[in-house]
Amino acid sequence: MPSLIDIRRRIRSVKNTQQITKAMKMVAAAKLRRAQDRVTAARPYAKMLRDTLANVTAAARHTEIANPLLAVREERRIAVVVVTSDRGLAGAFNSNVIKAAAQFIAERAGAEISIEAVGRKARDYFARRGAKLTGEHVGVVEKAKAADAARIAAPIAERYAQGEIDAVYVVSNEFKSVISQKLSIVKVLPVAIETEGAVPDYIFEQPAEQLLAGLLPRYIENALLRAMLESAASEHAARMTAMEAASTNAIEVIDKLTLNMNRVRQASITKEIIEVVSGAEAQ
Repeated sequence: MPSLIDIRRRIRSVKNTQQITKAMKMVAAAKLRRAQDRVTAARPYAKMLRDTLANVTAAARHTEIANPLLAVREERRIAVVVVTSDRGLAGAFNSNVIKAAAQFIAERAGAEISIEAVGRKARDYFARRGAKLTGEHVGVVEKAKAADAARIAAPIAERYAQGEIDAVYVVSNEFKSVISQKLSIVKVLPVAIETEGAVPDYIFEQPAEQLLAGLLPRYIENALLRAMLESAASEHAARMTAMEAASTNAIEVIDKLTLNMNRVRQASITKEIIEVVSGAEAQ
């Protein structure tokens, strides 16, 4: 049975941990508000860009467009962009993304898979397992910028245009709410745009092929930027939830240790009383 000193030391350690988890929850909540604002601001732009690209593509169907990013090929060589965080302590946030990516790869065992790791957790996981890493990007998710997305998207688009890969998928977490994140697997290349409703009657100032040459790379960059923004917000939400659960568990552990400490103390006092009474009777 542990001594009173050991139990008190354990209680003090758990209380210190509880203070840390409470502080981490508050930090995550503050970061979540900023990240959520960025996600909310990015979603309308992404929708408008997609709608514009869809309308231009639909309106230009009567012309022959030879943009390499629209080429559809059999998926023999696939690039998978896996977006995780750089840090842990966020519950199952990273493991869910990695498991989804691993399952996606397993389902395409006959294809040649290359990994574009965005986030330290994704890089470490696939590097340890000897996966083919074509790029690793650490420290870009939490404060994702358009320049970071463009830097990641440019070589991917170039490889697709050159025929080195046949498809590009992005695996990430999509932010829904503080307590809910949705796994997302999005096919980015080849660009498949579907129109909804009537197509506006455009008069092109530039040739449609020239317009698409400018819009398609922006669309790919925006898809990666949005994935990183959604992942950042999801990470802070998951960490906030995990730290709240850890704080609650700490309270339960402290209560159990306190009860155990009181039992040990009572047993110690009872033993001392028995020894005193026994000594008095002996005299």
